[in-house]
Amino acid sequence: MESIGLNLLIFLPLLGAILVWMMPEPRGDLVKRISLWVGLAVMVIALLLWVRVLQSGPAVLVGEFSQNWIAAGDAASGDLTGRPSAVRIKYHVGLDAISGVLVALTGLLIPLSVACSFPSIHKRQREYYAWLLMLTAGMFGVFAARDVLLFYIFFEFTLVPLYFLIGIWGGSERRTAANMFFLYTFVGSVITFAGILYLAVRAAVLTHSPTIEFDLLKLSVLSGLSATEQSLLFLAFFAGFAIKVPFFPVHTWLPLAHTEAPTAGSVLLAGVLLKLGTYGFLRFSLPMVPEGALAWSGVMGGLAVAGIIYGALVSWVQQDVKKLVAYSSVSHLGFCMLGMFSFVPVGLSGSVLYMVNHGINTGALFLVVGMIYDRYHTRDMEKIGGLARQMPIMAFFLVYFVLASIGLPGLNGFVSEFTVLFAAFNSTHVLGPWYGSLGAIGILLGAVYLLYMTGKVLFGPLREPDHTPDLAHVRTRDLNAREIGILLPLAVAALALGVYPRIVTDPLEPLLDAQVMRRIEGPLATRQVAMVSADSAVAPSTVTHSELSGDVRP
Repeated sequence: MESIGLNLLIFLPLLGAILVWMMPEPRGDLVKRISLWVGLAVMVIALLLWVRVLQSGPAVLVGEFSQNWIAAGDAASGDLTGRPSAVRIKYHVGLDAISGVLVALTGLLIPLSVACSFPSIHKRQREYYAWLLMLTAGMFGVFAARDVLLFYIFFEFTLVPLYFLIGIWGGSERRTAANMFFLYTFVGSVITFAGILYLAVRAAVLTHSPTIEFDLLKLSVLSGLSATEQSLLFLAFFAGFAIKVPFFPVHTWLPLAHTEAPTAGSVLLAGVLLKLGTYGFLRFSLPMVPEGALAWSGVMGGLAVAGIIYGALVSWVQQDVKKLVAYSSVSHLGFCMLGMFSFVPVGLSGSVLYMVNHGINTGALFLVVGMIYDRYHTRDMEKIGGLARQMPIMAFFLVYFVLASIGLPGLNGFVSEFTVLFAAFNSTHVLGPWYGSLGAIGILLGAVYLLYMTGKVLFGPLREPDHTPDLAHVRTRDLNAREIGILLPLAVAALALGVYPRIVTDPLEPLLDAQVMRRIEGPLATRQVAMVSADSAVAPSTVTHSELSGDVRP
């Protein structure tokens, strides 16, 4: 039954997309209802599967289903030549603690994204909701895939629906934003694809297998790759995953894509699609090429800190509220990467927790900004202000999610920020305390720009555009019942994960230890031995110099 549910997560949205695409254009209300019901159905299935993940042990793959999909070549001839002569790709899906929580996050955001589109999408509705549902199928497929090539297919498939969502229903610069998004991510993904192929071929050669396979577990425990091979493969994975994060300095496509995308596109882009990059690093780069990851860890930590501070400073000077929230993702996901490349167990689990919390908080902020835009058709902080008097319910939710984003104790952002900074401070063998100190500056800057935005939008004298608010579709100046219903689940989730984050971290820790930390331990121990040897070689000269200088203390 669990395997049926997991396959439904992938194929039910596809069937829903086909159904709404075939609907006649005048039946817009029916298209909305069908899309919402499909979204609610996958939300329920995703949350039930996550509950099963919590109930199962770390070694159990919930909903596992495996079926040979593509087979080419003759494996028997490989015995004669000594080289792999066949290729096998499987449709292999399943959920563990890492992918399960991200599937639950995706399931939570889908119906909210559908519902938030009701007042703003009036033209070509059946196409819009069809693309939204196809994007849903691709996102579930990425997290469920246990075959690396199947993962890559879903990974690339998500580009197409989001490209059209931005390019057709976006803002005035939607075509430029869609083209930048597609070109950046596609070029990086092609390099990653080359790395995946090389890794699979080398795995077949090293294991003397006549068949090239892309099984995730087998590639994650592969041994025999040289340090140079691992370093180059890490760069190949970096090309695709870093752009998707987006990781500084390959982040430049993100602000325009976020700003021009419709609200649902921004919510899913921030809440889920950016996590495909961080998930890729955690699932592929660290366990598959541990020596390469360790070799580049200092650079990755430096880029993470640079992204944290750069994203915060650029957010501070924005006048467009949506662009401010967009640049904040560059800063926030820098924390996620900093915790990951600390190679401290609490940093790895904190990094996954950060992915979930960022999806909740930033997705909610994009929803609130979209609700303001539905009324005033502007996001310029010079044109709107003092809205707390007019929209007290909206003001409550905006302040609530801003406080969650800046790490108020008791809400979800605090725990994830604390764990990744704690890991950076204690990762003396990889990063060092300076990385944690600079990351902490990013937290202070985050509080500055988010509270500055809150003050400009909500408080002070009332500022509204010259035209009156458009209430034709939302009906009320303040949030209506539909909008409150969209934001309330995210508010509850932010509080629940702030009070009890162990619901996410406890299942993660044994799995991360088994699949990531054990792969890192060997190269990490080698580095520590080298550092100790270097210190021992330097120590005698230091003592001799002290004695000669007369600075010898008892």
